[in-house]
Amino acid sequence: MTRKLCLAQEPEADALLARDYLALLFGMLLDQQVPMEKAFKGPKLILDRMGVFDVHRVAEADPEEFAALVSTPPAIHRFPGSMAKRLQTLAQFLVEHYDGKVESIWKQGKPDGAEVLKRLTALPGFGDQKARIFLALLGKQMGVKPVGWREAAGAYGEEGSRRSVADVVDAKSLGEVRAFKKAAKAAAKG
Repeated sequence: MTRKLCLAQEPEADALLARDYLALLFGMLLDQQVPMEKAFKGPKLILDRMGVFDVHRVAEADPEEFAALVSTPPAIHRFPGSMAKRLQTLAQFLVEHYDGKVESIWKQGKPDGAEVLKRLTALPGFGDQKARIFLALLGKQMGVKPVGWREAAGAYGEEGSRRSVADVVDAKSLGEVRAFKKAAKAAAKG
């Protein structure tokens, strides 16, 4: 089954995200302090520049060379140097703990939603909120639905919500998520 994602809002970048869990995970890591679309275009830029998209190649790349690759205009992030380090650290963790197979996070030992959340939270660069959003993204759009995934994802797992990247399926829902975030930010300030 071919999945269709609209996170980068660019067909080639979204196709990579839909077929490669590492790309999706990297996009999620990059999704901070930049527009969501830019974050999720990052993996495609890495692929274009490296010629392959491979966890081992990223993990083993010379840190200075990888930072230069990430920083080359257009840079994949507002803070390309620090994000290059974070991406490499994440890739190294995946190689060390999951033999480089991202899907082992939710397949190894058939974990329930709470365990998958625990594993996601243990990833370098993933706090509780980012882990819950990614779990919701997996469940809502990628068909990864361990028992109890909605409960583990919390509000991000709610059916029909428009809270996060997990709910973006087209340009309209992207606008709805942005409106929700803007309203939540205003309420927090208010």
